[in-house]
Amino acid sequence: MPATRTTQRRRRTLAAVAALPLLAVVLGACGYGSEGEKDEKVAPAAEGEKIGGLGEVKIGYFANITHATALVGLQEGLIQKELGGTKIKPQVFNAGPSEIEALNAGAIDIGWIGPSPSINGFTKSKGQNLRIISGSASGGVSLVVNPKKIKSLDDLKGKRIATPQLGNTQDVALLNYLSEKGLKVDTNTGKGDVTVIRQDNKQIPASFESGSLDGAWVPEPTASKLVAGGGSVLLDEKKLWKDGKFVITNVIVSQKFLKEHPDVVEAVLRGSVKTNAWINENPDEAKAAANAKLKADSGAALPPEVIDPAWKNVDITDDPLASTLSVSSEHAVKAGLLEDPLLDGIYDLSLLNKVLKADGKPAIDDAGLGAE
Repeated sequence: MPATRTTQRRRRTLAAVAALPLLAVVLGACGYGSEGEKDEKVAPAAEGEKIGGLGEVKIGYFANITHATALVGLQEGLIQKELGGTKIKPQVFNAGPSEIEALNAGAIDIGWIGPSPSINGFTKSKGQNLRIISGSASGGVSLVVNPKKIKSLDDLKGKRIATPQLGNTQDVALLNYLSEKGLKVDTNTGKGDVTVIRQDNKQIPASFESGSLDGAWVPEPTASKLVAGGGSVLLDEKKLWKDGKFVITNVIVSQKFLKEHPDVVEAVLRGSVKTNAWINENPDEAKAAANAKLKADSGAALPPEVIDPAWKNVDITDDPLASTLSVSSEHAVKAGLLEDPLLDGIYDLSLLNKVLKADGKPAIDDAGLGAE
């Protein structure tokens, strides 16, 4: 029997409703990053007075342990608490260059990010797009290899090594290291004595286990995931730096946003400083909070064999370790990613030092690279 018009309308309505989840997935895949998903624990909502009347502040970060400040600060509500009624709109990124694009486009206002994309973005804009306003983390990067294929650092020639993205912090570090070893690689194509494969952090473990990669120079927790999958740490990047300290994560802000909303930036920095202190005072609770946020952002928490070593490999700090940024810049030049790096004015630590002073903590130096 032919369907009545009422039945046909009902079928079309049901079909449209059924299609909504698919539409949500498609829309969620658009843009520069994805908005953070809710975990079982709901982070505190924006409450109270809006700072300067601003409704929201858009914050970017990676779902990496090297971005523990953002993970824990968002999960525990320590940053939102400082913002009162100004709501945080979070976005998750895979690597620095895409986050810089989002900052330039106004899709985010403040972001946790590595040194190389910070330098690249600042230089290409002739010093007009961003400021580094705080440190966040040091360390947490390793070269992990298949021990059956690579037994020493002298075995890298002819091998396939991954990094998260062309021009990101780990990519620059690997290219510089290979150059110092006398191994030639074309920066753009990744071809040469060693083949450098640029691949999403989320895809690298599967590629490694399938045998299509021989190793990867990656941040935590990807490095520990590779170890859990049978890899071995051939080189901890800490060994390449004086005192084992180097900046792996900064906090940056759009210069426009900093100029228009300094009170909001200061509030985020208060939350960042308080988060860092809480992490260092409560490492186990902070690790659990970071893992809960990773679950909310990626759909799965990290198992103990991954989260435990990853957490231990990262040092949380307010200090941006400005002197190491200059070294990272030299590495980017050597790799051919930068011609004439412009670093003067890349830092503005005035609000950070204001927050630290209020907490009775010493000021942090910008290594002569501060804004006037």
